[in-house]
Amino acid sequence: MKSLILALLFASAAPAAAAPASEPSLDDVRAATERFKDVKVALAEGYLADPENICHTAAHMGRDAKLGGMGIHYFRPDLLGITAPPNPRIGGEGVHTDFRKPAILIYEPNAKGELELIAVENLVFEKAWRASGKTQPPTFQGQTFDHMVDDPATAEDEAHNFEPHYDLHVWLYRPNPAGMFKPFNPNVTCQYSKPAQMAHAGHAGHAGGQESHTAHSGH
Repeated sequence: MKSLILALLFASAAPAAAAPASEPSLDDVRAATERFKDVKVALAEGYLADPENICHTAAHMGRDAKLGGMGIHYFRPDLLGITAPPNPRIGGEGVHTDFRKPAILIYEPNAKGELELIAVENLVFEKAWRASGKTQPPTFQGQTFDHMVDDPATAEDEAHNFEPHYDLHVWLYRPNPAGMFKPFNPNVTCQYSKPAQMAHAGHAGHAGGQESHTAHSGH
């Protein structure tokens, strides 16, 4: 997680634009993101891989394993608007919600060692969102973004080492029986991740910020 934070902070991270004037359809988003099925295209366009390459599942985050998985997150720091290191949390000015250019791409490793694009995600920081004049959480296709705030009374870090924020997954490339916009997908597995990655992820989700976003999911 520390290496991911450094990558986010030292990449170009100009504040991103707000939501588009017109909301795209799911078909619009699919057409705009289909090219990211090739992860090399994503990297060429400024997405950064989690240096630890952790594939997240509900079980790794202290949730019911039956919820399924989430995958490996690739981030666009400029669209997230990252401005602050963890002190104690990652902050930013991100209010970007256009899913035609998602701030986060989510991949699943397969048996061939390849990465399959399974979902897209956007994350906006609550403070920045409110400062932009918005009084209600962002929505997409009638779905309100999940509100992620850490509860200090629990061992799990519900905000995943980020300042309070909103995020939403869109499972365009992997059918999700739980719902198109749910953070976890029972049809996602991390069984082809390397054992070291899985072991590290097994310590995620506890106080001290060991678990990265993703939403996520939710990241």
